[in-house]
Amino acid sequence: MRDWQDARIRKVVRRARGAEWRRAEALPGITVTGKSAEVRVFPPVPLDAWPKDLARLQVSGTELDDPEPPGPDPAQPVLWLNPELDMSAGKAMAQAGHGAQLAWWELSAAERADWRDAGFPLAVRTADPASWRELTVSGLPLVQDAGFTEIAPGLTLAVEGHHRVSSLPHPQP
Repeated sequence: MRDWQDARIRKVVRRARGAEWRRAEALPGITVTGKSAEVRVFPPVPLDAWPKDLARLQVSGTELDDPEPPGPDPAQPVLWLNPELDMSAGKAMAQAGHGAQLAWWELSAAERADWRDAGFPLAVRTADPASWRELTVSGLPLVQDAGFTEIAPGLTLAVEGHHRVSSLPHPQP
């Protein structure tokens, strides 16, 4: 895990239903259940060593629209996506995963326990263009791209707002 965290982290997102989900659940990993979805996280592996049951899955066709604005709950992290980038659903999901990882690292043990007990709530929104620059210089953790796929290396894709986001202007979704 340390090698994975110290390197340029690659995140891959896939979608599974029915029999595909049951096969994915049989592999080593952790499942988190939310209000309307389950997410399974697998231990890091080299891309050429992906289990066959994961390698054949896709993410296309997944809608990311959520009409609910982020709530006023200051304990819920908000991941703000860059409004200037057009990311695929898979790329946006991978960035949300990376942002959640950054949120976890920023928390104390007590805050981690509280977030876990709450079911790991996380809001993901596209920032208002006028607020984006302020968010990127706010000191909050930044998700920057390594350039493996569809975005040029070094571009900031997202800002992980966690509980400190309440002190910033609250961009509209």
